[in-house]
Amino acid sequence: MSARPALTSVEARIDALANRLLRSAPATGTRARLVELAVFVLKQAWACVFGATFLAVVLAAKLWYPVDAPLARNDALTIAAVVIQVAMVAGRLETLRELRVVVLFHVVGTVMELFKTDVGSWMYAPEGVLRLGGVPLYSGFMYAAVGSYMVRVYRLFDLRFSRYPQRWITAVVAAAIYANFFTHHWIVDLRWVLLAAVVVLWWRTRMHFRFFRGTFRMPLLLAFAGVAVFIWLAENIATYAGAWLYPTQVAGWHPVDVSKLSSWFLLMIVSVVLVTWVYPPREPDASTLSAVHKGVAGS
Repeated sequence: MSARPALTSVEARIDALANRLLRSAPATGTRARLVELAVFVLKQAWACVFGATFLAVVLAAKLWYPVDAPLARNDALTIAAVVIQVAMVAGRLETLRELRVVVLFHVVGTVMELFKTDVGSWMYAPEGVLRLGGVPLYSGFMYAAVGSYMVRVYRLFDLRFSRYPQRWITAVVAAAIYANFFTHHWIVDLRWVLLAAVVVLWWRTRMHFRFFRGTFRMPLLLAFAGVAVFIWLAENIATYAGAWLYPTQVAGWHPVDVSKLSSWFLLMIVSVVLVTWVYPPREPDASTLSAVHKGVAGS
């Protein structure tokens, strides 16, 4: 079994401070549950720091970026994304090992962006020089934000998995999912077949996680769905801010169709499989299994 990924030095100091502050928290009762909930929300926010910061920059640019600025807004967003990424590593909020995963997400996402914009699935404002074809370079950072969240949440919540499928099988399914994002433009769309394969493959898998005192578990498919919904909500904010637009939004913005949830769910599978090749899934240890599990869902 692989060792738990270590917190960065900055996170270790924050974790030690938080534990000192929470040491007097009760172990049972309503207040204990509220403390657990607060820690869960704060850790999730910390895991999302890259994506949340960049999304805030995108929204601020829509509201306040000068129309006549000498630097195109798309270029300003790309520079901002690079600055955020450098700050994450320099500030010891992300490890160099994790940065490699984030860069891989960036490449995988940019390749998809180049194809999807070429076939008209969505579009970007035609401005700026920091771009590849019709794709501004900041687009890859939006995929990198998903990668950053995945690798950070893995260690912040000490994730463990019971009955996780063999990684080579998950890699085959993930490769088929990624290919389908391209091939469905020419041949039959296999997303529902792939969704069924995902359900069959991960149906029995349970995710064990800890964010303060309690150990919790839930079906991994439910976790996939939850993150997909969260990304879809972020996508609505990003399209409202003009980061990109779907063809139906050009005449006027409206919420992204809920059918996109299936795409984000499948993209989550690709993301998870990429992360597991850096942080192999760990089985829960004896102390985890013997602990009292709270908030059990579908176990």
